[in-house]
Amino acid sequence: MKLVQIFGGDPSVRGIEGDPDTDIEDLVFDSRRVGPGALFFCVVGVTADGHDFAAAAVQAGAAALVVERPLGLGVPEVLVDDARAAMAPAAASFFGDPTATLALAAVTGTNGKTTTAFLVRSILEAAGRRCGLLGTIKQVVAGTEQDAVRTTPEAIDLQRTFAAMLAGGDQAVAMEISSHALVLGRVDGIHVAAAAFTNLTQDHLDFHTDMEDYYGAKRLLFTGVEGRRDPPACAAVNVDDPYGRRLAGELLAAEVPTELIRFSASGAEAELSASEVAFDAAGARFRLFAEGSVHEVELGLPGHFNVENALAALALSRALGVPLDEGVSALRTADPVPGRMEPVAEGQSFGVLVDYAHTPASLENVLEAARKLTSGRLVVVLGCGGDRDRAKRPLMGRAGAELADVCVVTSDNPRSEDPAAILEDVLAGIEDRSNVLVEVDRRAAIALAFAQARAGDLVVIAGKGHEQGQEFEGGRKIPFDDRVVAREELRALGAAA
Repeated sequence: MKLVQIFGGDPSVRGIEGDPDTDIEDLVFDSRRVGPGALFFCVVGVTADGHDFAAAAVQAGAAALVVERPLGLGVPEVLVDDARAAMAPAAASFFGDPTATLALAAVTGTNGKTTTAFLVRSILEAAGRRCGLLGTIKQVVAGTEQDAVRTTPEAIDLQRTFAAMLAGGDQAVAMEISSHALVLGRVDGIHVAAAAFTNLTQDHLDFHTDMEDYYGAKRLLFTGVEGRRDPPACAAVNVDDPYGRRLAGELLAAEVPTELIRFSASGAEAELSASEVAFDAAGARFRLFAEGSVHEVELGLPGHFNVENALAALALSRALGVPLDEGVSALRTADPVPGRMEPVAEGQSFGVLVDYAHTPASLENVLEAARKLTSGRLVVVLGCGGDRDRAKRPLMGRAGAELADVCVVTSDNPRSEDPAAILEDVLAGIEDRSNVLVEVDRRAAIALAFAQARAGDLVVIAGKGHEQGQEFEGGRKIPFDDRVVAREELRALGAAA
């Protein structure tokens, strides 16, 4: 594609120095991935400036550069105000605007994004529509599973993936969209058929200035960005959540040309409303009232919060053309979500669940759901990640100590921080530590929790869920999967008995 074709009509382009008809073979923002004919975006980041790598990119074969200041390196330069922001519309153009054809269902919120996206994909696939997946746990592109690098990829990788989905026969895609992606413009240039808001609770305040800023970031998915992304055709909003009620009210008041589907798992007034909610270890059951009809819903995921996720998935799939009765039927056989209330069994006399809960609200939800699944005691293993929102650490500790009978505080992903210092932040939120044990080594902490458990008890290992590594200082990462470690420690416990 010609350089000028990629940027045709983009008002942010201040000019093109050099031959506008230069042929471009690929788009790249990482100088290590530059090949012959590439267009290299000199993105200014927190710790590095892409302009400093432009010469190396040209030497590696870059045919042109996108710059915020002239560099004069002998190749055409596209001058823009913000190289990062320029990536999204350029990528959409270069890859043929794939989401103009793919039916895209997007999910945002603090908790529930992964489960909702998985459920949407299950419903669409059951309805005979090939559906891709983009999210925290994995990507599924044209039926092939791939590792996920981040919740929402950078704009170039995102559009490249959409194009691969379309070329491989996918008709739709279910994706998670993070607040980071919305603020940084990664999802500008996409067409959203339907978007869901699950909830908003404290998280990511290392990135956002406060909860108002965090809410404003999430809201961008539903209001669109003028000239860069339109609002979704349909918005599904959880009105049981205070921020969800606020969003629904603002969308109605603004008269945004978006169909609004409110959903509630507590019987509140909404287009989709659940009542008579019940659950056990096998999953959840509830009665769904929607569009003047009543449906009996069965879901293989326990917990009130998963009822909310199911309603969000039903709303999104309905917006994409799947009748509610077909969606309800698909939920009965939907695959479990890895690392979300996932049971681990090795013949032990007590239950074990692994869950990704890593915010105060998600931990509370999981522990409240787990409490109803056992007649014995509830034991929790929890920690908090380093280099992330410190304010949530004492809240996590308080939730664990107050909602569980035994709380084992340990490391999560300490990253560059001292693990012991993180544990002290967690413990600061706990007034009564009579039921609290501290073990900085995560494997040893899991073994300690199992040693505390009696027949009929339930142990919840929270924080990492599906993750398969533990991150330490200097980017060092060691293999660590809570599910694998739990199995190993249960076997060791059984062998020692």
